[in-house]
Amino acid sequence: MQTLGTTIRPANDESFREAAEILRDGGLVAFPTETVYGLGADATSDNATAGIFAAKDRPRFNPLIVHFTDSAAAAREVVFDTRAREIAARFWPGPLTLVLPRRADSRLSLLCSAGLDTQAVRVPAHPVAQRLLAEAGLPLAAPSANASGRISPTQAAHVARSLDGRIPLILDGGACSVGLESTVLDLSTPKPTILRPGAVTAEDLSGFLDLTPPPANDGTLKAPGMLSSHYAPAKPLRLEATSVAADEALLAFGPQAPSGAAVTLNLSPAGDLAEAATRLFACLRELDESDAGAIAAMPIPESGLGAAINDRLRRAAAPREG
Repeated sequence: MQTLGTTIRPANDESFREAAEILRDGGLVAFPTETVYGLGADATSDNATAGIFAAKDRPRFNPLIVHFTDSAAAAREVVFDTRAREIAARFWPGPLTLVLPRRADSRLSLLCSAGLDTQAVRVPAHPVAQRLLAEAGLPLAAPSANASGRISPTQAAHVARSLDGRIPLILDGGACSVGLESTVLDLSTPKPTILRPGAVTAEDLSGFLDLTPPPANDGTLKAPGMLSSHYAPAKPLRLEATSVAADEALLAFGPQAPSGAAVTLNLSPAGDLAEAATRLFACLRELDESDAGAIAAMPIPESGLGAAINDRLRRAAAPREG
């Protein structure tokens, strides 16, 4: 599919070769992971990495996650301690990002870490992401493939709507299976901290680590997704809604959604948090494109994946920064 300036191609041998060539030449390619679609660039190139910030209109102080084929490749750029090796062995490949000390001889562009002495790294589980990493032969910096601060894409068409004309190619691997960005776990200090909740939950990690609460915000961003306003629709978003106005679109959850909304989409009529996480960004996007004047979101339980869903909703509803 050809849009205004961006081609959407099914992931096959030919498109993988094309994508790898674009990346090795310093260009940008959007591709699916199990979490959301990422906007990939050669993480070892300052110019290629800068292209991500330009395409997304992303603040340069907001660091990037770098994706690798496996933990051995990541360990060439960051320092793994015993904790990190154990966590990587258990949860990689998968929707977990580790913040680790950057090696002094790291090849990664300092733009990836926003000048910090730490770097966020991940090994994705999606077969398209893994094939692309192998074909390109590069670590890929890859934030979500959307304009900065807006709703993350979980389908190739979502990427095109946000970045059409700004990037040459989108690899279409279908809808993302998790639908929320990766959990970000900071292991760069003696006290491990979840900086961003995701599909790998605090409960999952508690059997391996003694987690501590996140530190008070001192303005330093050690990982993506920590801006107070993020993942935002264009329409105002109201949280914890138990009733809805006729001019609002309702983001519902569970079997007892209030009636009267201009349009209603239910994340999970059965109240299943995994289903809700998978559908969150796609439903937010569809409601944002409706004729309603605002969006109301029903309460989500603050447990397991619910903590990650609520994190995204709170940031989506926060006052816009800048």
